[in-house]
Amino acid sequence: MPWYHAVAERDHELQNPTNAAKIRLLGERLRLGPDSRVVDLACGQAGPALILAESFGCRILGVERAPEFVAAARERIDVAGLANRVEIVEGDAAAFALEPGAWDAALCLGASFVWHGLDGTLEALVPAVRAGGNVVVGEPFWRAWPLPEGIDDLGYLPLRETVTRLEHAGLALVSLLASSEDDWDTYESLHWRALEEWLAEHPDDRDAPKIRERHEASRDAYLRHERALLGWAIFVARKP
Repeated sequence: MPWYHAVAERDHELQNPTNAAKIRLLGERLRLGPDSRVVDLACGQAGPALILAESFGCRILGVERAPEFVAAARERIDVAGLANRVEIVEGDAAAFALEPGAWDAALCLGASFVWHGLDGTLEALVPAVRAGGNVVVGEPFWRAWPLPEGIDDLGYLPLRETVTRLEHAGLALVSLLASSEDDWDTYESLHWRALEEWLAEHPDDRDAPKIRERHEASRDAYLRHERALLGWAIFVARKP
């Protein structure tokens, strides 16, 4: 079976419900510059890394385990002429050895599943950042709580409780960059278009019915309740 996300996210410049302006704003909030060292864990196709390196001249190390995304990231880096600023390591971010206190900022945008949730992600990232540096996570949160009956919380929390997890990890929230409805619609719509095109191009693929089922279930959940109830934000938290 083709890897679902390699198909669904083939057209995404950014693989999260955000936009380039917010990623540049993130760089400003982090006070990035040519001397900044940034690690982006589970970096996907290196969308944020490219924007930050081009805008601020910082050096970024990306770690990504999916070979399809690694190949796309490296091609994008070469096309952008940023090979001297952005390096991609192919491997599991959870197994990557992070040198303690070596990074000005450690990013994990939309991939806390790598460490089985937000708590595990913070446990991995906090030691890697220098004192005064920043841990940056992109994470969903529920806008309403408790959720209506029958809706799975997917392991996510309301906004205040999400921030409490950061505080329990010894961090201070210093910036919040929340997604808009337009960010969400763009992110989800690119999934739908890519999947519909792939299904039209591969009508006889033996895995097409499974991909169709997952695609339609995901789209239905978004339209029924996630668009109204599920938020997403980039949380920037300072390490004392």
